[in-house]
Amino acid sequence: MSVKQDAMPAVGFGLWKIDKSDTAGMVCQAIKAGYRHLDSAADYGNEAEVGDGIRQAIEQGLCTRQDLWLTSKLWNTFHRPEHVREACEKTLADLGVDYLDLYLVHFPIALKYVPIGERYPPEWIFNPDDDNPEMVVDPVPLSETWRAMEALVQAGLVRNIGVCNYNSALLHDLMAYASIKPAMLQIESHPYLTQARLVRLAQSYELAVTAFSPLGAGSYVELEMASQQESVLGQSVVLDIARRVQRTPAQVVLRWGVQRGTAVIPKTSRVERLAENLAIFDFELSDDDMVAISELNRNRRFNDPGTFCEQAFGRFYPIYD
Repeated sequence: MSVKQDAMPAVGFGLWKIDKSDTAGMVCQAIKAGYRHLDSAADYGNEAEVGDGIRQAIEQGLCTRQDLWLTSKLWNTFHRPEHVREACEKTLADLGVDYLDLYLVHFPIALKYVPIGERYPPEWIFNPDDDNPEMVVDPVPLSETWRAMEALVQAGLVRNIGVCNYNSALLHDLMAYASIKPAMLQIESHPYLTQARLVRLAQSYELAVTAFSPLGAGSYVELEMASQQESVLGQSVVLDIARRVQRTPAQVVLRWGVQRGTAVIPKTSRVERLAENLAIFDFELSDDDMVAISELNRNRRFNDPGTFCEQAFGRFYPIYD
């Protein structure tokens, strides 16, 4: 099972780090601006508000449920097979829908289960109120989690399943045991982290690829995981192309992402940016432009558990070499 290129809109609205108080309004505004692809996750902590925004848009006649492509993600603490459906049903209830178009394993990281009634979203730390809070790993094989994901498809709760943050070796392994093949690989990708070989591998397996953080450093500056100086939007090659094609630097970078065959899910909390990020389908970059942007690659990963888990949660847990 693979996502048809025309089934999921190539530009989605990323919902990570949007404040709860702004989420419903931004979702409704995004749908009004033309977005039909919403990228959510339990861990973002705002799915109930996303659901409010969807309901507002439907009530205003802006769309129907069938017009929307809704993606969400299984959090790390729900990897044990007996908890996968519970997590999915919580997301469905929060979003106010009876099925997801796509459900993804958020990280290839299994953490100790935290009951929904005790703390939701559970985040990374198992016991935040203890004197010595810890990130507690649970030894759950990814194959067991995938079997439970497949059961969601069979139950009609989700239309497609896939994975986030997998590397090449994990992808090869998944394709060897999956009865229902993954439809999507979602990875961090932008001009500083092109991941060209991984994208090529996924496409050879007929997996669609979604790039999160497609504009690079912006979402990570306030988290102190990147510096403002690392913005790809200030690179001279991007600025030169933007001037020539009479587009913004962000539009050029998003167009590069789509033109290389990936979907992109830019996040913004500014209404005026919604239309800008969507308006990338009436121009093309030349082959030389595509190569020049790709050559900005420096393998700079902003979202790396091997770094942030140790810094924030006191546990060294790399998943990339």
